[in-house]
Amino acid sequence: MSRYYDVHPVDPQPRVLAQVVDLLRNDGLIAYPTDTGYALGIRLGNRDGLDRIREIRRLDNRHHFALVCKDFAQMGKYVHLDNIAFRAVKAATPGSYTFILPASPEVPKAFMHPKKRTVGVRIPDHRVVSALLGELGEPLLSSTLILPGERTPMTQGWEIHDELGQKLDAVLDAGEASSESTTIVDFSSGVAEVIRYGAGDASRFE
Repeated sequence: MSRYYDVHPVDPQPRVLAQVVDLLRNDGLIAYPTDTGYALGIRLGNRDGLDRIREIRRLDNRHHFALVCKDFAQMGKYVHLDNIAFRAVKAATPGSYTFILPASPEVPKAFMHPKKRTVGVRIPDHRVVSALLGELGEPLLSSTLILPGERTPMTQGWEIHDELGQKLDAVLDAGEASSESTTIVDFSSGVAEVIRYGAGDASRFE
């Protein structure tokens, strides 16, 4: 059964964050809150964790996973940004967007799109995520926690613990999250293409 952590949504407890980071560094799989629902997260390079996420969500290898980053500087190590994408992404972060961008050599091939060599990146506007990533010191490879057959993310940590506790190593509960997904913007062709409308204002990319 997964560990269950009740986390303060504005001032998360350092002791709890340290325990969760220790789990992640030992290839654990966690569920955690973001500004757009809850997400599943693992350390970049955790191949077993990647398979576990695919099993929970029933995903194929064409699914775009996202690197959830603390800030723009951390994100820049893992993707290639031309001037247009740089300005657009920087102006929209932190926020409720996922950007599809060409992956840098820092991203293992198993964790990027197999044909496009791209990866999703996002910088959530959420205190718990920012604090967790600060403690971890690297991005989380993540996927929004949308169960098979559903169209919106799970929004309650206790429900996730009840339903998926046997398949996770930890659940961070910081209260109810939004039921909206991120707006996805694909920059891989060199121009912005909105491929999913969600919580982020898409008009700036149209």
